Amino acid sequence: MQNVSEAAAYTLQFINQTQKSIFLTGKAGTGKTTLLRQIINTTHKNTVVVAPTGIAALNAGGVTIHSMFQLPFSAFLPTYEESSQFTETVKFENKESLRRHFKMNNVKRNVIRNMELLIIDEVSMLRADLLDAIDFMMQTVRRNTQAFGGVQVLFIGDLLQLPPVIRDEEWRTLRNYYKGKFFFHSHVIQLNPPIYIELSKIYRQSDDVFISVLNNLRNNKITKEDIQILNQYVQPDFDLKNNPGFITLTTHNAKADTINEQAINDLPGNEFTYKPFVVHDFPEKIYPVEENLKLKVGAQIMFVKNDLSFEKRYFNGKMGIIKSLSAEEIFVHFPEEDKTIEVEKYEWKNIRYKVNELTKEIEEEVLGTFAHYPIKLAWAITVHKSQGLTFEKAALDVSQVFLPGQAYVALSRLTSLNGLILLSAMQMNGLSNDQDVMDYALNKASENDLKNSLHFETKNFIHNYLINSFNWTDLAQEWRNHRFSYNENAVASEKSKHSVWAHKRMDTIEALVDPSKKFINQLNKIFSSETVDLVFVKERVEAAYDYFFKPMDKLVTDLLSKMAEIQKFKKVKEFYEELSVLDDFQTKAVLRLMKAKLLVDIVVSRETISKESLTSPAIKNYKTDKISRIREEFKMSNTDMFQVEEPVTRYSYKKAEKTAEKAVKKTTVEETYDLWIAKNSIDDIARIRKLTVQTVETHLIKLIQAKKVEISEVLPDDKILALRHAFEFYQEESLAPLKEKYGDEFTWDELKMFKASIN
Repeated sequence: MQNVSEAAAYTLQFINQTQKSIFLTGKAGTGKTTLLRQIINTTHKNTVVVAPTGIAALNAGGVTIHSMFQLPFSAFLPTYEESSQFTETVKFENKESLRRHFKMNNVKRNVIRNMELLIIDEVSMLRADLLDAIDFMMQTVRRNTQAFGGVQVLFIGDLLQLPPVIRDEEWRTLRNYYKGKFFFHSHVIQLNPPIYIELSKIYRQSDDVFISVLNNLRNNKITKEDIQILNQYVQPDFDLKNNPGFITLTTHNAKADTINEQAINDLPGNEFTYKPFVVHDFPEKIYPVEENLKLKVGAQIMFVKNDLSFEKRYFNGKMGIIKSLSAEEIFVHFPEEDKTIEVEKYEWKNIRYKVNELTKEIEEEVLGTFAHYPIKLAWAITVHKSQGLTFEKAALDVSQVFLPGQAYVALSRLTSLNGLILLSAMQMNGLSNDQDVMDYALNKASENDLKNSLHFETKNFIHNYLINSFNWTDLAQEWRNHRFSYNENAVASEKSKHSVWAHKRMDTIEALVDPSKKFINQLNKIFSSETVDLVFVKERVEAAYDYFFKPMDKLVTDLLSKMAEIQKFKKVKEFYEELSVLDDFQTKAVLRLMKAKLLVDIVVSRETISKESLTSPAIKNYKTDKISRIREEFKMSNTDMFQVEEPVTRYSYKKAEKTAEKAVKKTTVEETYDLWIAKNSIDDIARIRKLTVQTVETHLIKLIQAKKVEISEVLPDDKILALRHAFEFYQEESLAPLKEKYGDEFTWDELKMFKASIN
């Protein structure tokens, strides 16, 4: 684990080789977001990312808590008893009302049942009652009374930043159930405390004096000396207009908006307005930047995302000055580097999770996209919106009392004291942080705690993984339920004709239950020892695999064959769906069996358990290959049947094969490139990816520049010839003069494509 801090390395190990839930925290600038990305990219577990708000979910690449778990926007009482304390403005749900009223669709239910890791980002904002509601819904859907239905949970956030919001009238009732409002006050966490890991290496600041002040401020140990250090930077008459590059941090939206609006109005020249490209479902309430971006030359802006390209020309919070503007171009200058770049649109995705029917892996489905320039006016910003950003220069407006944590958030945005300006003196009052949070911080695990817990939890994880992989009690019950759903007296029913088939398959699974229980008892005995002989475990698992795999695998084949067979008949939709549900359970059990064998191999060979290691071509392509074989067999034996439709039409074979081969998550440009080399048109790519044609053309511009796509593949020869003539002797940075000269003869994208081809 090179270039990974010790705490981060432990976090990755706890995620991939234990079932223990984790609270991952750290001071501002310690790399929590970077580690989140690494976890998502490397874990072998079916993962869902949620956050308390739409914007936080969008930034984390996930969905909101309320949408994932179908929860109402009201307080939750962790009881089945009805509460009589309702008013016109306050409503409470409880376990009974959630169970009764809030029905979950099959897609979400399937995701929750297949979930292995739940990541909750920005956990500082997560209310105790909401976390208990999540726990209740997960236990209910998964039919598992363990905490969160047996799912591992990773809580990420800094509790000294944005706190949960609970109205006074809500708290008057909730305080009868909770000691406090934070996530760790929830009943589920009180009973099942996660291991507390803190990232301590600070990447944002390197000045020891500044780091010391921030640590003292964070830990409620701020001293007079610390205040004196900060107040050296007080300049009440600081002229922001004559000091470009400084951003004002204030506590109120209205004040920040007024400063930005006044500053842009004071600039001479024309104002340009840029609008986003929005495709399909992307609600206005989660727009990540202003819909109408108003700019002038000379405007001070900052980037709100990191540059995804290899060049890394900007980062979240990097400041710049607008150098030039045109209808389709924005050029930003960085004075300190004396460098100018053209800003490209950034794509945000509104997603939902679904389960891949073939691999049983949880995947993202894009519902809509929002493409806009990732910049905003930056003469001022609120402390709230500055969370997660990094500034080299900032003027802090601390004239009004900060809420707990706001002073720390504001100051910790800066990379050093050299870039600090205080517009008024820092006062001692209002700087204390929540005592409950400070007390909870005492639970932080020591190096020795982490080491011992990791050893113990890894052993438990391997033990439980193997037990669950060979436990088919629930699966057998599903087959039993299916078998007894047949009405053998209903002669006219197509389903009744297959009763004997169902009976024989039920007998097959029934015959495996007792041997599997005996093997589980054997595993329990082996793992009860202080020291486990993993080589012996491997021998026993391989023997069990050889015994069980063939009949379990044949049940999948039989199910898929039966589904293919009944498709020629009418009025079998309900029967088909019943078989489909059974197939989901059976396939999942077989894939788990294959992974269990692989897990033991990995552990014995001392490899790292990860997404890459805990899979194989056989696992990835298991169902795709099986469907293909069944399809060929049916074509050979039932030629007439398949002249119109293929067997198991529920599955798209081409799509299935692509899905099964899907590897590491690709960039949005790479995804477009894959579709382009598959001979899809620009319009087709836009439709498939839920993007605008303009966005796809922007991707092609980048691909042309990277020499992956030839301009001759995109534009006709006569157009290229005309463009070559237009660009002869043209030296300007902006394409605006060229566009003005040639008008409608060339589109903006055609000009940009040709420019990319000659650079």
